[in-house]
Amino acid sequence: MALSKVDFNSINVTPAASKAIKFNSSNNGFETGDVGGSLVLLETQTLSSAASTITFDSNIDSTYKEYIFKYTDIHLANAAHFRVNFRDGSTAYDATKTTTYFLAHHSENDADNSLTYVAGKDLAQSTDPAILSQDFYSGGNDSAIAGSLHLFDPSSTTFVKHFIANTQGQFVDSSNPYSVNAFLAGYCNTTTAIDGVQFGTSSGNIDAGTIKMYGVT
Repeated sequence: MALSKVDFNSINVTPAASKAIKFNSSNNGFETGDVGGSLVLLETQTLSSAASTITFDSNIDSTYKEYIFKYTDIHLANAAHFRVNFRDGSTAYDATKTTTYFLAHHSENDADNSLTYVAGKDLAQSTDPAILSQDFYSGGNDSAIAGSLHLFDPSSTTFVKHFIANTQGQFVDSSNPYSVNAFLAGYCNTTTAIDGVQFGTSSGNIDAGTIKMYGVT
């Protein structure tokens, strides 16, 4: 059977940066479209002075089904949890949440390691912030936190709003540094749209750090 070839000149599509070529809605021609799964940077916040919270209260709407927040070099002023909370239509960041939390850690001197579910750091129908990191953070100038948070379909008025996060940090317990990788997952138990996300600490301020918010096409 002979193969039919399409003449390149018959594909009349104007090139566009970061766009793919796809069939149109009638399946009789081509058009440009978004590349599936690509990230669209929506907002960047970098601390220039200490602050107790970093808030994203715009650009979270029905445009994207998934939003990703990437936090880098988050330096806390003192021993505290790095946390997150969500706004569900009011002015307060107090959406009701149920979460689960576990972590893996390994000490620099190779004397201690574990994979542990931490029941005391999960939430059950609570409006409290959800914990993203362990709390025995050293506060040293070379210690920091990095990770990401995924928020799924925040504008849905049918389903609860799921989120997952993975946070890595250098921590110190009794002067012994650890690598601690913390995992958070849960849902905001509301069918009201989530329209804001706020990061903060359980005590003191965030001295430095950058958080970027992306939409996923």
